[in-house]
Amino acid sequence: MLALAPGSPYNGGECALADHGCVDGLSCTGDARTGYRCTNSNLDDDGSTVFPFHATDFCVKTDVNHAWVGTHQEGNFNNPNDGLVSSPNDGFVLVNDATNQQDSTQPTPESNVEDETMSFYNENDIGFYYSLAETFAIDDRYFCSALGPTFPNRSFEMAATAFGHLTTSEFTPPTPNGYKPITGTIFDLLDKGGVSWVDYSEGGPGEATTFRNGTDPSQVAHFAPLTTFMAQAGAGNLPSVSFIELANSEHPGGDIRLGQNEVAQVIAALRNGPNWKDSILFLTYDEHGGFYDHVAPAPAPQGGAPNPDGISPGQCADASNPPSSEQPPGGGVNCKISQSQEPQLCPGFTPNGPFPANCANFDQLSFRVPFIAVSPFSKPHYVSHTVGDHTSMVALIEKRFLGEQTKNDDDAIVPHLTARDAHANTLEDMFDFDGAPSKHSVIDPGLAPAPATPCAP
Repeated sequence: MLALAPGSPYNGGECALADHGCVDGLSCTGDARTGYRCTNSNLDDDGSTVFPFHATDFCVKTDVNHAWVGTHQEGNFNNPNDGLVSSPNDGFVLVNDATNQQDSTQPTPESNVEDETMSFYNENDIGFYYSLAETFAIDDRYFCSALGPTFPNRSFEMAATAFGHLTTSEFTPPTPNGYKPITGTIFDLLDKGGVSWVDYSEGGPGEATTFRNGTDPSQVAHFAPLTTFMAQAGAGNLPSVSFIELANSEHPGGDIRLGQNEVAQVIAALRNGPNWKDSILFLTYDEHGGFYDHVAPAPAPQGGAPNPDGISPGQCADASNPPSSEQPPGGGVNCKISQSQEPQLCPGFTPNGPFPANCANFDQLSFRVPFIAVSPFSKPHYVSHTVGDHTSMVALIEKRFLGEQTKNDDDAIVPHLTARDAHANTLEDMFDFDGAPSKHSVIDPGLAPAPATPCAP
């Protein structure tokens, strides 16, 4: 609804690549006061049509399907392995009716707001997020990295590969020292380059513990609570690279307003601190959560390869026990659930045999997620239409902190992890590094009040 919000600097519709005032959102008319009426749709299992609708539930009660198999079916319900050829995005309602958000039992008629996969929040619900998107630069072609749940996508964010894993059930590594992708992680590159980094988290261990032992004396300096970030932002002594994970993830079951409130405090701390002048904060989600989008996921930028590193879905490989664990297909640790899920999408799959060419691989990005670049360098109310995914952030970090200038030209020799981050766009069209046009932009955390009663209307 960004283009329809009162005072929005954007227009909507099909956007020309050169039109950076256009955002590709839902096709709707109206406003928050009278109600938005949208024409995008999905078929329900009773043959009726479900249109996007305004959510009145700040805590989506049922986890919407965003599993490996379900996400492929959401893109192409009848032919989920053919998403690269055609992704009509016709399966969101049908998949969730069959799995996570089943219809009311008869004879009770189905509610017209029962299919929460088709729901959205407007500018009155999450005003701070709308304000950020209207103030700084956004990308309406920013996709998740893998058609599936949290773990594969976070793995792409940190290692530019899922190294065969398909499920968040395998998120916790089998040893305290974490998973060891054959091609390494962004943390390995930063350490090698002498670049400081810290994983700040709240309510539990940070996501970097998937690959590092947060209690190892040699690693503890890389892990800190969110309160430390707030203090360091105020003092102006943040590390070169920060990873931030909040307790209120806005996952179904949690109140999105609590998450927005936390995000507002973090961004305000950075904006009001000494590090603001030379910082970029990227705000995004790890995966689409199972919620409807009308845009077909783009091909994965990895040089035409079926996957970033020679490892196909469900055929995990890693450096946990070399050389046997490094031999794809199927030598990696903690992969049994992925190996049990993949045949549901790819009937010809075997854990150790050749991967069927007619089955979906890691060669397509997933559905879009919000992506806002909060920075003094952000072009004000600018919409990038450049295809990006989580490895775009990895690629930008590599270029900024690890690139070595050549003697003969302005190009840089930049290290990378896999074919995915090697080919990812760094999304620098969102920035003006010479002019810092958003340096004095106002951020108002008052637009993100915490609800008096979480989950209440």
